[in-house]
Amino acid sequence: MDDITSRQDEIDRKLATEKGRKQGIEEERASEKQREGRKAGWGTGIKIVIFLIVLAIIVTVVAFLTMSVSVTNVSASESSPFTTNYGVSFPEGQTITIGNTHISVLSYRDELISDIDGNRQKLVVGDNRVISERRAVITTLGGITLMDTHFQINLKYNGDRENRAYFDMAVHTSQQVPDLLLKQLLPAEIAARPI
Repeated sequence: MDDITSRQDEIDRKLATEKGRKQGIEEERASEKQREGRKAGWGTGIKIVIFLIVLAIIVTVVAFLTMSVSVTNVSASESSPFTTNYGVSFPEGQTITIGNTHISVLSYRDELISDIDGNRQKLVVGDNRVISERRAVITTLGGITLMDTHFQINLKYNGDRENRAYFDMAVHTSQQVPDLLLKQLLPAEIAARPI
């Protein structure tokens, strides 16, 4: 009987061992599937994040490229508590447009003749010239308004050299305007740099 019992115990052990081995293989396969599923989830998540970042960059670039400024005269004046200062230089003899204002300058000896919308004035170093208040509406993407502000420009003549007239320019606005948007109003020909 002991022999039968020991054989039965041995068979039971072999069966238990085989069952344990099969269970271990199944658990390993299940664990591997979970790891693969997590990897696939991370891959999908990373792809979504990259897609959103690329989409945000594209929308930003398109918004910047479609930005436009519309400048009109104003009938009622507004307070302009915000000021941004630039150093600018105007090329002599060339008409420059800031918004809807046309400006040309020409130096002669120690004087500068400035023409702003047909109104001529002689300036010497240290003299000021004011461009009257205007309204600027900055839009993007075909009509989304980014900014609607009144502005006035003061120019202080600093002299000329190499056929360029140099000014300190103060732009007074009714709202705080980010430099990026304000530069949309200023043409590249005047080489505006913040001071």
